[in-house]
Amino acid sequence: MNGLERKSEWGRGDAYEPYVGRWSRLVAREFLSWLEAPRNVCWLDVGCGTGALSRTILDVAAPSLVQGIDPSADYVSYAREHITDARARVDVGDARTLPYQTASFDVVVSGLAINFVPEPARALSEMVRVTRGGGTVALYVWDYAGEMQLMRYFWAAAATLDPAARELDEGRRFPICNPISLRQLGQDAGLRHVEVRAVDVPTIFHSFDDYWAPFLGGQGPAPSYALSLSEEQRIELRELIRARLPIKSDGRIDLIARAWAVRGER
Repeated sequence: MNGLERKSEWGRGDAYEPYVGRWSRLVAREFLSWLEAPRNVCWLDVGCGTGALSRTILDVAAPSLVQGIDPSADYVSYAREHITDARARVDVGDARTLPYQTASFDVVVSGLAINFVPEPARALSEMVRVTRGGGTVALYVWDYAGEMQLMRYFWAAAATLDPAARELDEGRRFPICNPISLRQLGQDAGLRHVEVRAVDVPTIFHSFDDYWAPFLGGQGPAPSYALSLSEEQRIELRELIRARLPIKSDGRIDLIARAWAVRGER
């Protein structure tokens, strides 16, 4: 997960990874396969966070350069520590005012970040600006209101116990995260041949603890909410979620995580 408005919710890479980082890497592979970008070109990863998408680009897309940028100094530090490939660079910066020259990159992407930018249209316009003519601009976001199931089970249970929790639910907070809004965002930014698709990946938990423990890491709206509760309230929430999850006889929990992806040509 990546983004620009997360000072109170995001910042520690070691806690983000077990929460959604492990699933974002699976989405990144499907996303890159869909893009079919040429080899040996320059990429920009906007809102790169802990580097999940950047690392996947390096692994599967044969880039000449991957430049990442994120507003969180802690995430940038984590990415620099864990991405040692000589083709990679990571800067601290704002998606709304990218510190790069016009037409600097062949492919400009963003993974799980645009919804956290206070002005997503401005951020996408910046992404288009720094893309070379004929290049690709693409991004993806979680389907928060639909099939991002690990979060849906959490927020549905939270709202049952605390109606005020509905206002914190990403499904309500981020109405941009649907195919109609994303297509319109791309078209308004001046992209050509805009396409949108769903990317589904399995999210398999080996036990309930495997599902629940990442919600205690404090990284993201749902974990932040969980940690704001009293111990008694947190136990009540935990047990309601446990009762509702489709837990198999061996303890395994099979869910899916859906992202919506959009791409277009500069």
